Amino acid sequence: MKVLRTISNYIEVLKVKETLLLGGLGLCSVIIAAFHRPGIFTLELYSLFFWHYGASLHQIIADGTLVLATITILIASGGANGLTNYLDRYVDAQMERTKRRVFPTNRIKPPENGLVWIIILIAIGLVLAWFIHPYVFIADLVGTIAAAVFRKRVVCVFPQGVIASYAPVLMGWFAVRSDVTAELVLLCLLITVWLPLHVWSVMVSHRNDYIKAGLTFFPLSVPVQTVVTILLVFALLLNVVALCLYFVTNYGLFYLVVSSILGIAMLLATIRLVASHASKDAWKLYKLSSFPYLGLVFIAICISLGL
Repeated sequence: MKVLRTISNYIEVLKVKETLLLGGLGLCSVIIAAFHRPGIFTLELYSLFFWHYGASLHQIIADGTLVLATITILIASGGANGLTNYLDRYVDAQMERTKRRVFPTNRIKPPENGLVWIIILIAIGLVLAWFIHPYVFIADLVGTIAAAVFRKRVVCVFPQGVIASYAPVLMGWFAVRSDVTAELVLLCLLITVWLPLHVWSVMVSHRNDYIKAGLTFFPLSVPVQTVVTILLVFALLLNVVALCLYFVTNYGLFYLVVSSILGIAMLLATIRLVASHASKDAWKLYKLSSFPYLGLVFIAICISLGL
């Protein structure tokens, strides 16, 4: 039982739910890239090292690229999430929401043992990423560095948070193709306008907890009324970007229906928060933002491409 608890602790430190979400986004990105949807523009990157460009979905399944890329993204995401857990351990210990995590409760001690495990995962992810393609390696490396400096001490989620969040999408995309299209730009833009809704809502929900721990950066540095108003703007932008994806890429009616329903749900949740300023409504927006919203939107894209 002691061995099983130890294994469980080392897995838990990787933020399993978040890692699975990021891995799922990466998997969807591999599939999306394999369909080669046309965009408003296409920028072909330097392609000396590329050998996967032009591969179809059948080809990347047959040659193992789909499986390898997904495993790589899961490992890389787990390593990056574990690193943020390690770096945040002192702040987490002061907050009610996070004080029962692995490091604050000393379930891995000394914490450096957990860091060794995390560094091993990061290294494995980078090696596998290089094996797939150097651009996948670059996306992984930059994302990991951004995650490491995306601390609770920074001003807000820009730019480190969005850069770290791009990593699984870019890794999945560059595992298959070498160009940057309007489709990829819009997918990244969707994440850009989604991230404040996800991160700032939980900070509104546990505002006193953050401030008690000595954290006073934005959005904690402004009144709640200001934060929720800004979140409403991002909720509107989220719907606009999702709609632009439909018109630019012609994903299909299924994507349009699913993304519209989810987008309206996000908007209504944000409007409710603007009206109430209540912690419970901020928490509901936070829970809605990760999965189902982001996860189901990417799944809807993949399904639409196959219809």
